[in-house]
Amino acid sequence: MRPQRSPASPLAALRLLALACLACRAGAGISCYGDSGRPVDWFIVYKLPKLEKTSLEGAQRGAVGRTLQQLYGSTGTRKEDVAHVLYNDQPPAAFDPSNGGHTKGVVLLDKAQGFWLVHSAPHFPPPAKEGFSWPGSGRHNGQSFLCVTYAYRQFKDIGLQLRYNDIFSYDFSIADSFAQELPDLLQAAEREHLKAAPWNRQVTLTSLAGKEFISFSKYGLFHDDLYSGWLSGALKADLLVQFWLNSRGILPSNCSSPHHVYDVEQVSFSPELTFSSHLDHSKWCVSNSSSAAWACVGDMNRNQEEEKRAGGTVCTGDARVWKSFRRLVSRWSQCDRRGAQREGGRT
Repeated sequence: MRPQRSPASPLAALRLLALACLACRAGAGISCYGDSGRPVDWFIVYKLPKLEKTSLEGAQRGAVGRTLQQLYGSTGTRKEDVAHVLYNDQPPAAFDPSNGGHTKGVVLLDKAQGFWLVHSAPHFPPPAKEGFSWPGSGRHNGQSFLCVTYAYRQFKDIGLQLRYNDIFSYDFSIADSFAQELPDLLQAAEREHLKAAPWNRQVTLTSLAGKEFISFSKYGLFHDDLYSGWLSGALKADLLVQFWLNSRGILPSNCSSPHHVYDVEQVSFSPELTFSSHLDHSKWCVSNSSSAAWACVGDMNRNQEEEKRAGGTVCTGDARVWKSFRRLVSRWSQCDRRGAQREGGRT
């Protein structure tokens, strides 16, 4: 799908692209919201790099902003009725950085349903008491966002996944009525560490409208790359991985296993809108072939440090989403016969 370019669009300033968004109503409870301001079952948003002078005015009227306004606009809501967890390894400036998982996200729910937003944006979002805003760091680089609306019972598994992710929660509110039924969610927010193997866990989560997503979460003691050490084998697919190429100790493309993992080097929405992965902080991967049509959005890079850190990704087998992501990859690094990295692949 093409990026929204109309100056009249409130999303044009942010350079957002909604890759997929189901238009089904998500019920009367807490939900992901689309650009239209209506509840949706799920959405994926791609914020493009700042390739020209833009403004962030109107950002709160986009899908991400509308979704999070349920947190910032709930001043009259009793704490007993709603729970939230905000986590980020690069939290807003008032908080000390985390030494735990390389993870970023938001959980907000009531006793009927809620959403889990997985994203890649540092210093985002602000604590609930401060009101919604985008950080200055959010202006420059590409970022990715996956929001899914889930029934209340799904947050038992989500809470455990967040424990494997070893999240750093800089703002959370989980009343006793939630904590008794969702103990792992509270333990994740309070960073109660896992004490025994296995050090990774995958679980199928079902959205409110019945769509399946697979969450992959690894703890730091897993001691391997998320993508080449686990995900490619679990999905039985060669993967093209988009991540922040400016971090230290980048892992080269890996062809040493039956299912290969390639580092994306260039993303292209059109001949006029092509940019290097050095400008893109988003974290996603896509299978190279439609024979195993997977696309995943998460919060981990491929580098030596993050082999030792917790984190994860959430995957869908939706062919439309696969096609949308696969067409974006215009260049990636190949492997030589010994599995080492060399320049190569293009579409």
